[in-house]
Amino acid sequence: MEVLKVQGLSKTYGTGAAEVKALQNACLTLEKGEFATVVGDSGSGKSTLLNCIGGLEPPSAGKVLLDGKDLFSLPEPQRSVFRRRNIGFVFQSFHLIAELNVEQNILFPLLLDGQKPQPGFCDEMLEVLGLTERRLHLPSQLSGGQQQRVAIGRALITRPMLLLADEPTGNLDSRSSHDVMDLLLGASRRYQQTVLMITHNMSLTASADRVFSVSDGILTDLGGAQP
Repeated sequence: MEVLKVQGLSKTYGTGAAEVKALQNACLTLEKGEFATVVGDSGSGKSTLLNCIGGLEPPSAGKVLLDGKDLFSLPEPQRSVFRRRNIGFVFQSFHLIAELNVEQNILFPLLLDGQKPQPGFCDEMLEVLGLTERRLHLPSQLSGGQQQRVAIGRALITRPMLLLADEPTGNLDSRSSHDVMDLLLGASRRYQQTVLMITHNMSLTASADRVFSVSDGILTDLGGAQP
């Protein structure tokens, strides 16, 4: 089942001598449950790609189809609701709410949308994340790796069609980085979650189903996991 289809996605900033082609005619498709990574150096265009796919930034040209729906054909208010309900985001910075505990931070997207959590799913999520004993802790009482686990739980709690992760291990040590990768990969396998993660670290692509690279705004499909 095709979840994501990106067609001819381009993004240009500035005009004339100041023009920068951040993204040039990018195309990709992802199936349900696929775990894909996008690698590239800083400034290569990979974050622009993720922001456009996530509906956070409009492209200069091209389409982003999620479950067959063209994201940028929707007016902004509708696109915002669609994004909140169907796309989960994990960023390099955790963006947790300091005044809320672990469980409240995870449930926040549902509460924001006026929805009730599925019975037992939050408990399951806390167990999968290894945070059951810390459900009442505040972010300030957690390590960086634990805070990123909370951020992953928050992204998964709505059971989104697509999870986008932007350098999710960038602020973590090596051990925590591998723990986060295992969680993201586990979510893909356990919940048939489609995941697209960008990184500059090729070693984190070893378990991916698909690997893409971005260089000077040009997206290339490298095929399966890279050694």
